Amino acid sequence: MASKTIESYRNGAEISKGDADCKKKSVELLKDLGLPKGLFPLENIEEFGYNQNAGSIWFIQKKKTEHTFKKIKQVVSYATEVTAFVEKGKLKKITGVKTKELLIWLSVVEVYMEEASKEKVTFKTGTGLSDSFDASAFELFE
Repeated sequence: MASKTIESYRNGAEISKGDADCKKKSVELLKDLGLPKGLFPLENIEEFGYNQNAGSIWFIQKKKTEHTFKKIKQVVSYATEVTAFVEKGKLKKITGVKTKELLIWLSVVEVYMEEASKEKVTFKTGTGLSDSFDASAFELFE
């Protein structure tokens, strides 16, 4: 059962079902936005939606996923529902994504790449803290 946020953006959205199709569509979208294609290393995705008019995306996966981006030794947790608003070079108002800093989990609310520096991706938390990493740490290696 999807949240009210997701339900409110279903009308007019392009919705993909099944892990392989959802991964393919989300990677294509990230590429179109100019963001690293490996930002969402999710497993068992049941649904990916993109409402272009609203700029809203969502993922629904079977269970929460934790992923370690090895290049930067950063652990990120993805809830069963992940939502965001998208625009060129940016994901904002993100829900369902947390990063571990020292011993506490912080919600990631924004991810962006500066136009001037396409080699760095910046992550902003709900506390206002931000950190930048090499974009190559978030690329897909197939």
